[in-house]
Amino acid sequence: MRKVRTVSLTLAMALVALPHAVTAQDRPAAEAQTGDSDDRDTRTGGAEVVPYIEAAQVVTAQLEPGNDVLTYTQLAAGVDATVVGRNSAASASVRYEHSIGYGDARDVDTISGIARGSLALAQRGVTLEAGALASRTRVEGSGFTSIGGLIDADSTSQIYSVYAGPSIQSRSGPVEVSAAYRLGYTRVESPDVVLVTPGAKPVDYFDDSLTHNATARVGVAPGTVAPIGVGVGAGWNRQDISNLDQRIDDRYVRADVTVPVSPNVALLGGVGYEDVEISSRDVLRDGNGDPVIGPDGRFITDESQPRQIAYETDGLIWDVGVLWRPSRRTSLEAHVGRRYGSTTYYGTLSYQPNTRSGLNVSVYDSITGFGGQLTTALDGLGTNFAAYRNPISGDLGGCVVGLEGNNCALARLGSLRSSVFRNRGVALSYGRSAGRTSFGIGAGYDRRSFIGGEDTILADFDGLTDETFWIAANLHRELDRDSGLYAGAYASWFAGGDQSLGDGFGYSASLAYNRRIWRRLSGTAAIGLDGFNRDDLPDYAAASALLGLRYSFD
Repeated sequence: MRKVRTVSLTLAMALVALPHAVTAQDRPAAEAQTGDSDDRDTRTGGAEVVPYIEAAQVVTAQLEPGNDVLTYTQLAAGVDATVVGRNSAASASVRYEHSIGYGDARDVDTISGIARGSLALAQRGVTLEAGALASRTRVEGSGFTSIGGLIDADSTSQIYSVYAGPSIQSRSGPVEVSAAYRLGYTRVESPDVVLVTPGAKPVDYFDDSLTHNATARVGVAPGTVAPIGVGVGAGWNRQDISNLDQRIDDRYVRADVTVPVSPNVALLGGVGYEDVEISSRDVLRDGNGDPVIGPDGRFITDESQPRQIAYETDGLIWDVGVLWRPSRRTSLEAHVGRRYGSTTYYGTLSYQPNTRSGLNVSVYDSITGFGGQLTTALDGLGTNFAAYRNPISGDLGGCVVGLEGNNCALARLGSLRSSVFRNRGVALSYGRSAGRTSFGIGAGYDRRSFIGGEDTILADFDGLTDETFWIAANLHRELDRDSGLYAGAYASWFAGGDQSLGDGFGYSASLAYNRRIWRRLSGTAAIGLDGFNRDDLPDYAAASALLGLRYSFD
């Protein structure tokens, strides 16, 4: 033992929320550390809700490995919404699409959307926060996922994720009290067909998980009762993954100190105790000792066998860092320490030079599963964004355009392996909106080191490391009052730890021209290119074109 159901998702429920809950990394919030707790958005805006219906004709020509030409009629209904108030903020883009295929093309129904919102209960220090995601992705035999406009791919899968919970910020004299709780659920539908290299081991694709995350802290800011700030906090992370009944149970307590060295700079330090345990059950085996695989392609859990420990560690954790906040628009926090039995690095950078642009960088390190990673990415999304879609498939792009938070939740999907993993990486996003032009760009690196018990089938994947590099960008330009151009692109490189399954490179690019025809009726012409290159299997590439009409009820 080593130490160290199809879901129909109503995204509208995600229009409730509040400030990002502290995780330690789960450290105390920077506002509490510096005493700058009034640095909050007090904009009073309004509501912009635009329902719409669409009809379009799509032609897709396969470039490789074959030369099939498929045609579709797309019928869609959706809503784009942004709400900004003194104590609330929310953004959402939700769409249902039915594609009618002709000839060899098959009918496809798709639900896609992303939503994030917050609602502060005035004068009570309580905020409600929520987010949700529904998206379609292509799944490879290695577990790698790529987003794009591949309409008729049998290996596509639907992903759903939702989370919600309260946050509390209150004060009793000089003592500040903060707490947060998040409940998240994620489900991935199994793909119909997945191409696998002959002789390769099957990948157990993630099914669903339930996540609990709670944090609490009591402390005093620097300059209140003493020149330095001190605090005591605790946290709990529990994830239950349906595949082989995997479980993460992570608890910690810690004390922290903040030492100001200038009006803009403070040194940070913390020490505590953490107890982490990861466990699972083995797969059900037949009379020959071979694993039993269900009709959905996933391993069947042997419920008669006891739970087995895959990873456990307990003991001292610590970190030191620096906080730099020269203005209300700039904040940098960086840490190095020891956690999970090894060195850890994490931090954030937020820079908003004006009200039209924003840069956000996040360096992360945690033990999680696919569902926990996705809800964490949603939790880091800002509440004021514009979600741009692939104009041909209607799918969401890798990033949204927003000035706050890290805006590339979809670009970080990576691998769909069900196993628990140590997740380390960096994500960057930049957005700008000025005059008639708005654009966003994101890039990142994600590394997953998988964990499996030595006496279970997951031992075959223990220690494997999957790496993903990704970049996503989109641009919208209003040409005049009645027309505009949209361009979007996404690319991801995947290096799998199991070399028998091969590496991969996925990409998608599109260009669209929109023009208002009459009042709320507009037309769209678009072209796109999508593809996937992989080792030991045929590459796939397809070019598409679309002509469509949209009627907006704004």
